[in-house]
Amino acid sequence: MQPSELQSHLGQQIALSEWLEITQERVSAFADATSDHQFIHVDPERAAQTPFGGPIAHGFLTLSLLAGQFANLGGSLQLEGARMVVNYGLNRVRFIAPVRVGSRLRNRAVLQSVEEGAGYLQVTVLNTVEIEGQDKPAMIAESLGRVYL
Repeated sequence: MQPSELQSHLGQQIALSEWLEITQERVSAFADATSDHQFIHVDPERAAQTPFGGPIAHGFLTLSLLAGQFANLGGSLQLEGARMVVNYGLNRVRFIAPVRVGSRLRNRAVLQSVEEGAGYLQVTVLNTVEIEGQDKPAMIAESLGRVYL
């Protein structure tokens, strides 16, 4: 998509990623990277005794997938001629449903706003991370990105 076309896509879906399986290895690696080794994430036997019935992914792991894995799987805005895109922040994030290890996620991105700056466009995107086969999403996050032209 060309940067000049962005305004005409307000309120529309601009990206949908492929599905990504959440493995115990990914959850454990995230636990190691963040030092968050709460048993509901890393101890399948103890986690099986909780209402979740097994280990679940960290909410912040789900959030972090927006910047990397979902983008690589087609789940983020792709603009022709952009020199770089950087994360500018988040307005609102809610973790709606637990992400059980073994489930598959994808990101659905809807363009909410576009603002022009000096040499960049600031875009606000509503990201809905869906869990395959479930009605409730794992997460809804309003992200801000700066696209440098």
